[in-house]
Amino acid sequence: MNVLVINAGSSSLKYQLFEMTKEEILAKGMCDRIGIDGHLKHTPVSNGKPVYDSDIPLPTHSEAINVVIEKLTCADYGVIDSLMEINAVGHRVVQGGRKFSESVQINDDVLAAIEACVPLAPLHNPANLMGIHACMDAIPGVPQVAVFDTAFHHTIPEYAYVYPIPYKYYEKNDIRRYGFHGTSHRYVSAKAIDYLGGNAEGTKIITCHLGNGVSLAAVKDGKSIDTTMGVTPLEGLPMGTRCGSVDPTLISIISDLEGGLSIDKTMNILNKESGMLGVSGISNDFRDIESAASKCADDSGKGDSSSASARAKLALDIFCYQAAKFIGSYVVAMGGLSAIVFTAGVGENSSYVRSNVCRYLGGVNVCIDEDKNSTAPRGVFVDLTGEGSMAKVLLIPTDEELVIARDTKLIIG
Repeated sequence: MNVLVINAGSSSLKYQLFEMTKEEILAKGMCDRIGIDGHLKHTPVSNGKPVYDSDIPLPTHSEAINVVIEKLTCADYGVIDSLMEINAVGHRVVQGGRKFSESVQINDDVLAAIEACVPLAPLHNPANLMGIHACMDAIPGVPQVAVFDTAFHHTIPEYAYVYPIPYKYYEKNDIRRYGFHGTSHRYVSAKAIDYLGGNAEGTKIITCHLGNGVSLAAVKDGKSIDTTMGVTPLEGLPMGTRCGSVDPTLISIISDLEGGLSIDKTMNILNKESGMLGVSGISNDFRDIESAASKCADDSGKGDSSSASARAKLALDIFCYQAAKFIGSYVVAMGGLSAIVFTAGVGENSSYVRSNVCRYLGGVNVCIDEDKNSTAPRGVFVDLTGEGSMAKVLLIPTDEELVIARDTKLIIG
């Protein structure tokens, strides 16, 4: 069975084609700058054919899907003989609202429900819908499955997801904590449970999905009981360009400071100009920030705050402190700790971040092995637990696309 996994953004479309008997990637790629000038990078994985990496007109998502299918099936770059070999398509959908607690096969009712969630995810759900409609047009009759970022967090208890605002907004408008990165938290927590013996009951795991977007989840007995992101991905830790949890009054203060800026433009500052980029003034990429911070002479972080290196170090200090603070709160929420899992781009690749987050956790007797941490290879499961640690510290590469492919196979059969 071949499953095409689609992750559609407003101007991009990522894809992977899986052969599910061996869960093997046949090809992967990305359509970028859709609706602008267009670019496609297509990488055959299974047969050694060359990579296609070139500008190409992509006026809409429909053209992007058609180009993807052409590359998957053509003689020069293809990995299958025809689109008839695509048995199902799995779509990442960011927001499933209160309705979807698991993945579902897409029909008219599901499409309407995803559309109804647009006010909760105005930047993401419309793009996800464009990807779904494009696939339905390009390969009609092929079953489509929606896999929701929010589904894994539906086990969070009411006292953790209801905001302390007038209750009518929850009852009438579905305003509540939803959480995101659910496929990632689900995948790595399951891997951790297997490593701990295979029995979810009694396990207390904190999964740290650290990338340009950042979220933590408290996973107790294999189920999410809390997570840092909220009704949108803005809440929680500081991220690449998102501010994370701040005093809500900042919206009004920043608007006034900028001469009466609109709410939309003020929110744009908090979503796209804040976080690591806003503090460091350098980049939203942790690699750039770590490089700059390494030049900071004052290890206390109290040097010339106007210097690029000091601001970069401050950004990292803020991030690691906030991550450790949330981890500590989740230890309390779960009544203990079995393991901490680091995953995603930063979590998997930054030994600096892992080390400095764990440095705060001595009070709860969590220790990381600094030698293993500094030499951990990329893309590999590594036990980083230090001597005497009361809980495991694990580096587990995530695989959200595989989760989508597995759910699609399970639902379609």
